[in-house]
Amino acid sequence: MFPTDKTKRPERILQFGEGNFLRAFVDWIVQSMNDKTDFDGSVVVVQPIAQGMVDLLNQQDSRYTLYLQGIRQGQVVSEHQVIDSISRGLNPYTQWDAFLQTAEQPEMRFMVSNTTEAGIATDANDWSDQTPPTTFPAKLTCWLQRRYQTFGGAADKGIIFLPCELINYNGDKLKTAMLYYVDLWGLDEGFKAWIEAHCTFCNTLVDRIVPGFPRDRIQEIHEELGYKDQLVVEGEQFHLWVIEAPESVQNEFPADRAGLNVKFVRDMQPYRTRKVRILNGAHTTMVPVAYLYGLRTVRESVEHDVVGSYIHQAIFEEIIPTLDLPREELEEFANDVLERFRNPYIQHYLISIALNSTSKFETRVLPSLLTYQEQTGKLPQRLVFALAALIRFYKGDVDGESIDLKDDQDTLDLFGEIWKGWDGTDAGLRQLVEIVLGYEKIWKQNLNEVPGLTDAVAGYVKAIDEKGMKSALEEAAFAEVNSGS
Repeated sequence: MFPTDKTKRPERILQFGEGNFLRAFVDWIVQSMNDKTDFDGSVVVVQPIAQGMVDLLNQQDSRYTLYLQGIRQGQVVSEHQVIDSISRGLNPYTQWDAFLQTAEQPEMRFMVSNTTEAGIATDANDWSDQTPPTTFPAKLTCWLQRRYQTFGGAADKGIIFLPCELINYNGDKLKTAMLYYVDLWGLDEGFKAWIEAHCTFCNTLVDRIVPGFPRDRIQEIHEELGYKDQLVVEGEQFHLWVIEAPESVQNEFPADRAGLNVKFVRDMQPYRTRKVRILNGAHTTMVPVAYLYGLRTVRESVEHDVVGSYIHQAIFEEIIPTLDLPREELEEFANDVLERFRNPYIQHYLISIALNSTSKFETRVLPSLLTYQEQTGKLPQRLVFALAALIRFYKGDVDGESIDLKDDQDTLDLFGEIWKGWDGTDAGLRQLVEIVLGYEKIWKQNLNEVPGLTDAVAGYVKAIDEKGMKSALEEAAFAEVNSGS
């Protein structure tokens, strides 16, 4: 089936999750470490839910083809390779004993996971005599207890946890969840002390866009490869893994020595803030402006002369100056982000990013807006314009067509009522803006108290609604005026 024989390596990593992301990210990184360093390890994949893909994975001898596609150093690149870093897959719902037996293997050292944001949770109805318990942390606690018992609490048999769930402080939260079960089940105090002393829970940040299985062109891919592969996965070229960990973890997990974009840091929060403010913030800033302009995808938005220039200015002139990392590092990351947005292999629709845009603006863009104003005494006009565009976006129509707004019902009701009740006057529009900016359920504060913000937003909303986005954006000079005075 596959063109090369599979390499057999010691099983050193337990992985909860067999989905596209981990296979295109972590398992590719393990493959790279095996190829380029002396890591020499393989992955045992555990299916986190009852219905999954480990049977298919095992049918393919735990191998699959990874396509990495996108822009690298200014060039469009599409390349593929066979990943054979996984040794086997286990379904704990039908192979509970086999799953627990992997804890008895002395070479086991790492645990990685991606069980979604809802995966790191606890359930008071979970007990260790269930086969298996319901939650991921409960299963993992059973596994770790078996390891503790097998090796008599040996210091060198602790585990390094590298969770990849997209929640802040994911390592800390996984540890808290597991210790919850230790207490709930009344387990050995020595076991709890062993976890505290000899297991390392790392907070991590992962970043790679993984579209997944290329269903629409799989026959073409099979013809290109010369073999059938039902687990082909596509990912972008860019990758980043920030791991908050002691130096000892870096020594044992040599991803950086394999030439990969894996950063071992003492504090990952600046990197998380960088990603949220620049990548996610650019998305959220872009959506209402570009959509009202008549654009529909991220790629065409960043490549557009007017909208693309606006997005670039917002990132480099108003978002980056508010962040704490070195300017050169921030600009390099921002350029990578814009390059990723131009990826011709990914169709990223603005309307899909528009889901819950108000809460996204509050977490991703508003901190940059407020920090800029606090630091300079001026309003960042491009981000203010994005806030105005968001308010106009939630009017729910553009050029006679309705916009498929998706947000919590209270927010949709608010915008529906205020736009329906607007009397068409400038005074009425300013009052509308005041109501929105004063809606503390969204903003966690009254934004009317930010000097000059209400007038600036109202002016931009008026221009967008009266003239349309094209004229409003093209006529906006974004002069560096002291709007806060």
